[in-house]
Amino acid sequence: MKLQEPIATTQLTLKNRIVMAPMSRRRAPEGIPEDIVATYYAQRASAGLIIAESTSVSANGLGYSMLPGIYNAAQIAGWKKVTTAVHDKGGKIFIQLVHSGRMGHPLNLPGGGPLVAPSAVGAAGTVATPNGVLPIPVPEALSTAGVKAMIATHLQAVENALEAGFDGIEWHAAHGYLMEQFLHPHTNQRTDEYGGSIENRSRFILEIVAGTIALAGADRVGIRFSPFATLNDQPDYAEETASHFYLAAKLNSMAIRYIHLSDQSSNGYHPIPSDYIRLLRQQFHQWIILCGGYDQANAEATLQRNEADLIAFGRPFISNPDLVERFKHAQTLALPDKNTFYEGGPKGLIDYPVWLPAE
Repeated sequence: MKLQEPIATTQLTLKNRIVMAPMSRRRAPEGIPEDIVATYYAQRASAGLIIAESTSVSANGLGYSMLPGIYNAAQIAGWKKVTTAVHDKGGKIFIQLVHSGRMGHPLNLPGGGPLVAPSAVGAAGTVATPNGVLPIPVPEALSTAGVKAMIATHLQAVENALEAGFDGIEWHAAHGYLMEQFLHPHTNQRTDEYGGSIENRSRFILEIVAGTIALAGADRVGIRFSPFATLNDQPDYAEETASHFYLAAKLNSMAIRYIHLSDQSSNGYHPIPSDYIRLLRQQFHQWIILCGGYDQANAEATLQRNEADLIAFGRPFISNPDLVERFKHAQTLALPDKNTFYEGGPKGLIDYPVWLPAE
């Protein structure tokens, strides 16, 4: 079974091709992961790679309540407990770094905001705040100097993540957050070096990736995209494929370890066309991780067809900390409790039972 086979480079060895996808669980008061978060990830350390949940690079990137951050000493210490617990179990763990940009509300930000974004283009929809569910306000557009400062903030988060013991960094350039807001012409209406052409709209991402490689090494860097998903009020646009393939070619020349594609069709959004994945394989020659609605059978078939190098699983890992063993022994999977996905305490986080083989 290819899912259970190891995969390795000179710098990174994974014991199987099963990835735990990044999933926000929002149990981080003051942005500090609670001790139960270390237990949660350690329980799932049999995955070839864990990608930890979206973690904000700065206080004004915490658009949602109880999200973790990695911009101060207490947060770094909290994440150090997580990486130590995973490593003690023989696992590998990357962190997904993010800035929410226009998504969120100033009431959710320490100090009261403001939301910032490439341009002053608001998102439709609402968000939960301490004062109830409120409309998402229009963000402030970053100045050119503000963009460069934001890049520096992202790279400081990389240094903090390495100090916390993570094996690598995944940049969240998906789901309508800040990186995708720069790439997308609907949310990026700038006229400076960070707006206009595909090259300029890609600049924010590529400068951050280049800086990350300088700090961590290319083999410890990945990036996530969600092609055609239209999440968080990001409409379809004609240059989407061209934008991604421009980035893929650049990222290939930079030799980052992987591109991670988030397919949101199981949540009612457009699927990623198979032709897109085939053409991406021609542009990008390192690992491809596919994620979105996979079960063991179609994950294995996808690997056998060489459409991907690894498959990421989200919700199955919530309720099956021993997912790798359950796959190996063809065991039935436990179903997750959606009511405990976000916030709360240990219930629905670390109390799912482990399957034990008969003696």
